[in-house]
Amino acid sequence: MLAGAQSGLWQVAIVWAVAVMVAVYVVGGISGAHINPAITIALATWRRFRWVHVPAYVISQLAGAMLAALVLFTLYEPFLTEKEKKEDVGRGRPGSEITAMCYGEFYPNPGVADAAAAYKNEDRERLSALVPEAVAFSAEVLGTLVLALVVFAVTDERNLAAPTGRLAPVFIGLTVAVLIVVIAPLTQACFNPARDFGPRLFACLAGWGRIALPGLRPAGFLTVYIVAPVLGAIAGGGLYLGVLRRGLPGPEAERIIHS
Repeated sequence: MLAGAQSGLWQVAIVWAVAVMVAVYVVGGISGAHINPAITIALATWRRFRWVHVPAYVISQLAGAMLAALVLFTLYEPFLTEKEKKEDVGRGRPGSEITAMCYGEFYPNPGVADAAAAYKNEDRERLSALVPEAVAFSAEVLGTLVLALVVFAVTDERNLAAPTGRLAPVFIGLTVAVLIVVIAPLTQACFNPARDFGPRLFACLAGWGRIALPGLRPAGFLTVYIVAPVLGAIAGGGLYLGVLRRGLPGPEAERIIHS
């Protein structure tokens, strides 16, 4: 967005897909590649992960997200400043969502032309008409539900249709790409509370203030980018384990198939 390197939504989505794949391959053998608190909480909820480890994992996820935001800011701060000059907005003032969106997510997506003007004019009525909070909440629940459903399915040893040859990360990454293409025009496609809150907190401290961390005011982030992904992930895991997994062949049937 800032340097014009990724000019289309699909290009952005593929970059995210590869990033997720690489992250899983690099640290999956060490930690299980928990890069999303919503997935961690869903795994713990459905007894696929121990609750005692959840706090440490979530803190690590948030710390990693904040560190990534610092690196992004260090590398691209001149581009951020130039973007603000071009859009005639001051950092931390209405309209600077156009650069704060590099850190935390917003709904509607500030990159959409009509939304950018509405943010600048603080036209809450127009913003709500473009993407009501209920729609944004539902989109994030649905997106994270699908993501969790895929994670649970492709990592299930009982699932004979799961990808072999350690290719599960590829399909998880491609799922992220597809979800971004569909949902990002509405909410920027978060699905990950750490991905949102860590960079958002950094941006708040780096000059964006209340623009980055709006709290509980209208169009706030808490329900859409924190609560919705967690609920969606829990629902997705429950859907797989409670409904779909019941249709898988049992151990006896597996032996017959493989014999």
